[in-house]
Amino acid sequence: MSSCIKLEVETEDQTPQKWCISLAEDVFKRFLSQGSPTVHKVFGEGSLFSPLLFGNFFDPSDAFPLWDFESESLLSNLRNSGKSSVDWFQTDQAYVLKAELPAGVGKTNGQIHVEKGKTVEISGQLKQQRESKTKDWRSCNWWEYGYVRRLELPEDADWRRLEAYLSNDVILEIRIPRNPLHTDTPEDAVGKNSE
Repeated sequence: MSSCIKLEVETEDQTPQKWCISLAEDVFKRFLSQGSPTVHKVFGEGSLFSPLLFGNFFDPSDAFPLWDFESESLLSNLRNSGKSSVDWFQTDQAYVLKAELPAGVGKTNGQIHVEKGKTVEISGQLKQQRESKTKDWRSCNWWEYGYVRRLELPEDADWRRLEAYLSNDVILEIRIPRNPLHTDTPEDAVGKNSE
């Protein structure tokens, strides 16, 4: 029997300086070569959190315009090798992301966060940070303590109604409704008129 739980989506940004240390390709390769099986499950090929998910190296702490690409073309090599555990698509009503999370990563510590209505962030902590001057694990070498994937939201996304679900503790589904009549807000109109 499958279980599905609705996850809480946070919309307040309380730590604006998070992810302030970028993950470089050489650092990632060194980290992965010394990593445990859990590290390989979380950051390995085909995982939503892998910096190499989209072919070239891409720091997961940077926002990626996912819905500008077709999943069939962007993930074709991974799909052909059977390593893909990520899929996304859009309908007239919504944008949908589905991803398999590594066992143990899911419901206990995962967070879904929308920043300023422009970026959706999926993150979580794998292990506790040792005593440090900084209190937030995301402001140091965050990849040693957790995982993240940041995605740009399309302009017609209704981020206020974003919903996230976790099925069987491993399948994450994020549904972002589309605004049927995408119109400028009064603040947008004022900005355009003053240009």
